[in-house]
Amino acid sequence: MNAQQLFDHILIKQVIGRLDIEVNDVTTDSRQAKAGSIFVASKGYTVDSHRFVQDVVEQGCQIVVVNRMLELQGEVTQVVVPDTLRVASHLVHHLYDFPSKQLTTIGVTGTNGKTSIATMIHHIYRKLGKGSAYLGTNGFQINEKVTKGANTTPETVVLTKKIHEAVEAGAEAMTLEVSSHGLSLGRLSGVEFDVAIFSNLTQDHLDFHGSMEAYGHAKSLLFSQLGQDLSRDKYVIINADDPFSTYLKSVTPYESLTYGIEQEAQFMATNIHESLQGVTFDFVTPFGTYPVRSPYVGRFNIANLMAAMLGVWVKGAPLETVTQVVADLEPVEGRLEVLDPSLPIDLIIDYAHTADGMSKLIDAVEPFVKQKLIFLVGMAGERDLTKTPEMGRVASRADYVIFTPDNPANDDPKMLTAELAKGATHDNYVEFTDRAEGIRHAIEVAEPGDTVVLASKGREPYQIMPGHVKVPHRDDLIGLEAAYQKFGGGPNED
Repeated sequence: MNAQQLFDHILIKQVIGRLDIEVNDVTTDSRQAKAGSIFVASKGYTVDSHRFVQDVVEQGCQIVVVNRMLELQGEVTQVVVPDTLRVASHLVHHLYDFPSKQLTTIGVTGTNGKTSIATMIHHIYRKLGKGSAYLGTNGFQINEKVTKGANTTPETVVLTKKIHEAVEAGAEAMTLEVSSHGLSLGRLSGVEFDVAIFSNLTQDHLDFHGSMEAYGHAKSLLFSQLGQDLSRDKYVIINADDPFSTYLKSVTPYESLTYGIEQEAQFMATNIHESLQGVTFDFVTPFGTYPVRSPYVGRFNIANLMAAMLGVWVKGAPLETVTQVVADLEPVEGRLEVLDPSLPIDLIIDYAHTADGMSKLIDAVEPFVKQKLIFLVGMAGERDLTKTPEMGRVASRADYVIFTPDNPANDDPKMLTAELAKGATHDNYVEFTDRAEGIRHAIEVAEPGDTVVLASKGREPYQIMPGHVKVPHRDDLIGLEAAYQKFGGGPNED
């Protein structure tokens, strides 16, 4: 496409050079800029990429978007604008012909449950024989091909390219986890959602947002930004068991569908039966009651599954078919995942990293604990510490508790575990500044019949250490290795 056509949509700009140049790429990554690229510089929290502009010129890039005129050597056009990332959104969406309009786009937000709901939707679409894509905490997936990512919601240019990639691969639907950070920072700019789903709102990320009011407002942007065009069939799906749902109904003109277990809702789960192998329940809808069997564990996953089924149904899939295919869905990686059922202990990993998420996790496993419940939880560094003692209190529902850091970054691991211990309601706990050592200790003290829960990381493949260096780490692999050493079994045993 000719760059002049792209920049015609930007009214306030200063052009130094010529725009009559053919381009095929927009990037904010200086390492990717080359001939045919438009490089968009920006000032972030830690790095101002304007200092790399000369490098991209030497790599062959002929057009750069900057927030001030730079002294540059070489033949390059500078487009000076007040807000470079906002312009980047316009450029990339026009270049790729607004890819989110070319498939069904579903956004899922909430403190807990985003990954589970979004992954369930992706799995349901695949069981229905539909091409599907997923983008979130567990990476980027088109059908069964998975690529790991860095952020739940990547920056606007990368995000738009991922949607375009899904379109090119034939995906009929794409489900995105939508984080409060992504909404606040404008990473979703230009993405046209057809369905917006809300799971819940509990305390988290106050280090970034400052208050629960600001945090809730950020979440609500997904719903208010659906727009006002009622000629388009868009839907809002919200959890009636969470009081914040009432507010969300008020910020969008589109039809709101409610689901729930405790509070009256249009779609409800009743006659619930649970085990560590899964759940069964009756899905009560305005159109009749459908029996549902699911491999997912816990009541919170029943709520997540209802949201996922509705997300697929509102865009045309028969409800009876949707309720049938969920019986054979794959597990959600790292979310209440029971590791190797052949072990004499129940070894479970989960991503719960808030007091509410931990409480729901314990609610889910507690009825099936045969002996002791051993619970390990970590606190992340450089985060809102006001939630930490409450996490320690909730963890104390277990018989034995292990406090560790979780991605300590530049914070003192001992300080993080001490903050957790402030909330402990009994003395049957220990602190480990090394999470791997804490996991091995959990297995060491476990006896046959015990339940060991490793919370807060799921299958996250790293620890963020001082200097924000990512060091390889897997809760599941460390736990399984220790369990096989103690109890035997495992892939290497004859």
